Amino acid sequence: MELANKRIVVVGMGRTGLAVSRFCARRGGRVTVSDRATAVENPDKIEELKALGVSLEMGGHREETFQNAELIVMSPGVSENIAPVRAAAAAGIPVTGEIELAFGFIDIPIVAVTGTNGKTTTCELLAAMLERSGRSVFLGGNIGNPLISYADQPRPVDVLVVEISSFQLDTIDTFRPRVGVLLNISPDHLDRYADFNAYAASKMRLFENQQSTDTAVLNAGDPVIEELSAAVPGQKFFYPHLDDRQAGASLSNDRIYLRWLRPSADQSQVSDSEIDLTHFSLVGRHNRENACAAALAALMAGGNAAGVQAAIDEFSGLAHRLEKVGRVNGVDYINDSKATNVDSVARALECFEGRTILIMGGLDKGGNFESLAQLVASRSRMLILTGAAADRIRAALGNVVAVKEAENLKEAVQMAHAAARPGDTVLLSPGCASFDKYRNYQERGRDFRAAVEALTQ
Repeated sequence: MELANKRIVVVGMGRTGLAVSRFCARRGGRVTVSDRATAVENPDKIEELKALGVSLEMGGHREETFQNAELIVMSPGVSENIAPVRAAAAAGIPVTGEIELAFGFIDIPIVAVTGTNGKTTTCELLAAMLERSGRSVFLGGNIGNPLISYADQPRPVDVLVVEISSFQLDTIDTFRPRVGVLLNISPDHLDRYADFNAYAASKMRLFENQQSTDTAVLNAGDPVIEELSAAVPGQKFFYPHLDDRQAGASLSNDRIYLRWLRPSADQSQVSDSEIDLTHFSLVGRHNRENACAAALAALMAGGNAAGVQAAIDEFSGLAHRLEKVGRVNGVDYINDSKATNVDSVARALECFEGRTILIMGGLDKGGNFESLAQLVASRSRMLILTGAAADRIRAALGNVVAVKEAENLKEAVQMAHAAARPGDTVLLSPGCASFDKYRNYQERGRDFRAAVEALTQ
């Protein structure tokens, strides 16, 4: 795509929007960044953009700016259904996203991972598997380092491992990963999609441009994926069980059994490998399933079984994802701030044998909190609520467990500390977005950690 002298509107001034603006301006584009916010979080970045000749439009999206554009690039945090974008699209002005724009400037094989839950952990583990196999890797996408940043300043690597959200998939056109991984599909972001079917269809777009020589790694244990997988055009590799399928991964106790096709060899040649999970530090069956997906993707992207095993043995997990942040008076405190939807709360609760004191709440994304009733009733001693969704969660779960409400996380941790007994687990697993009180889930997790640390001071 030729960007020089093109009038480009970048929608959203977050990390991705800033990276896109920088990329386009360096290639001669006449860039305007439009954002509804009135305050600027990154003044240093803004000064950099101004030096590149980028114009800033703060405090709202002006329709005339969009109507005058020759290209509109969406940040994933902004819906392409906002009025000025819809009007521009109706007028024939091209609307795209950061992933699609970056793809047009990249010729390195891409391994893309999507799913409702587990994307970041799987991407980190997958990248480690490839690196331990001797491959050089760029890790980015929705994980924090935008793909456009690699397109902006490419460097020699063997493979790009990219986390992709449904929002990013909504604006693709030609994006084609050589290896696509779909971990799961459960209700999420229903505040932005018309219904669950629309959200699921967005996730499945990961595979729409694949060809028969590409690879799709699919969770056969997810009924939605199982139903939709027939339309996937690439070579399909299923996990965590194989049935009579030709290739994939089977999870059994502390072993992953892999049956896979070497991508550089005769496609009829099947290789078998076995991965030992004895030293895998992440808790929960869902993390073992994610390890199956990562192992398959790593092998199909040029990794080897020895590298996969080494990464499994060494991987220590990520902050804010079932992260143990303290133990006080025989009670473990677990930071699962990344759990921003209902299904991720269920997966967290299933990891702990004893009783939990569960801290939930935040900005509701339209989740079905009632679906947690049985798990909460059987595994939680108390539910502590905070944030904008507290009333809705109480209405859904208040009849199955004792409920308290806290003004903030510090008060919630203090309440949990007072109620907990030795052997209990205090679990922050919000089931909601963080944006009612925090800039992101990381900031929320750090606040929880600080509140736990204060218990011993």
